[in-house]
This record gives sequence, structure tokens and C-alpha cells, in this order.
Amino acid sequence: MQEQKHSPTLNTVLMVERTLKNAEEVITLAELKRRLPSKIMHSTLITILNYLQLSGKIIIGIKGILWVFVDRRELNRLIEKGIEI
Repeated sequence: MQEQKHSPTLNTVLMVERTLKNAEEVITLAELKRRLPSKIMHSTLITILNYLQLSGKIIIGIKGILWVFVDRRELNRLIEKGIEI
């Protein structure tokens, strides 16, 4: 029997984003599933991770998943602290 593919809701995508951003380290898929505040179907989670990778918010490597996106406020703060060369 084939698993039905579900489209994630915006709330689900945001929940995964928050969890990955708050991890502040590379985490495995299994660890991500444990840290999520509510259960998500595996296929839905994979759809979300594919979207986040394509949009440049995460990197998926052999050791796990890492949040790499820097929001504009944080980027502006880093620019202000930077040294011009």
C-alpha cells in the first residue's frame, strides 16, 4: 500500500523551521523528529525539508541537517559589527 503524500500546512512548515533554527547545531532526522513539538508524517517532513533546502534555509549533509539562513535583522546586526576592509 502506497503512503499518501500530504501537503504541509504553513503552521507545520513554521514549526519545523523553528525547531531547526533553535537546534543551533547539525541534527539528524531522527533527532529532529524527537524535538518537534507534535508528530508529522514522514513524507510530509521530507517535503518540508526539500522545500527548506531548495529555498536556502537548510543544508542536508551526511551528518544531518543544519539551519543556515540568516534573517535580515541578524544580517544587519552582523554588518554593523563588521570591519570594513
